[in-house]
Amino acid sequence: MSAPRPLREQLRLPLTRDVPAGAAAFVRSDCNAYAFDALAAWPDSAGQVMAICGPAGCGKSHLAALWAERVGAIPLNGAEAALADPLELEGRPVLLDIAQDADDETLFHLINLAQQDGGALLMVSRPSPRRWDVKVPDLRSRLDAVRVVAMEAPDDAVLSAILTARFAERSITPGDGVIDYLVKRIDRSADSIAAVVDRLDAEHRPVTRALARQVLESSSPTLDEA
Repeated sequence: MSAPRPLREQLRLPLTRDVPAGAAAFVRSDCNAYAFDALAAWPDSAGQVMAICGPAGCGKSHLAALWAERVGAIPLNGAEAALADPLELEGRPVLLDIAQDADDETLFHLINLAQQDGGALLMVSRPSPRRWDVKVPDLRSRLDAVRVVAMEAPDDAVLSAILTARFAERSITPGDGVIDYLVKRIDRSADSIAAVVDRLDAEHRPVTRALARQVLESSSPTLDEA
């Protein structure tokens, strides 16, 4: 494969994505403590590249968005990174979510830009960069050298906190035992929480353990009916 084109030739269009406004507080727990602590003071010098990896719904994009707000990083997303304006990226931290979907040349140039004063690159993906399918040998070696921090599926503490927050957003006060009941039975992801809270809210009646059981038993197979 020919050498990657200079970034100025590849990335032409202005950025259109913003970091999500008003990101909610992130719950630190055993399942995410390693990644949380790794980002707390990062980057502490120029030329740094890091990747956060973990299963769907583990909160990696949320944690990365909080980091981006803290350091003023420019957010990019997957294949859309190829449309970024290079002048916006020079000397700035960059957050690349769904990073495995970016093309080889874009990844190569973003890693190079991270070497500039003020630069840094945080990549977010489910698989580790070491497992991405890339064709450029120099990119392969660079990705293999990236510092990777892993996150696990949300544990009970995180699920309980997210459920509490989602109910509060809808001014719902769940009955005694509802949150503990749901934590033991729903898929361990933010998407599952959002779905079950939507269904409970749609009932337009007090959210009791009996209602929670009824909703779970009539829901999709992704929810445990036991």
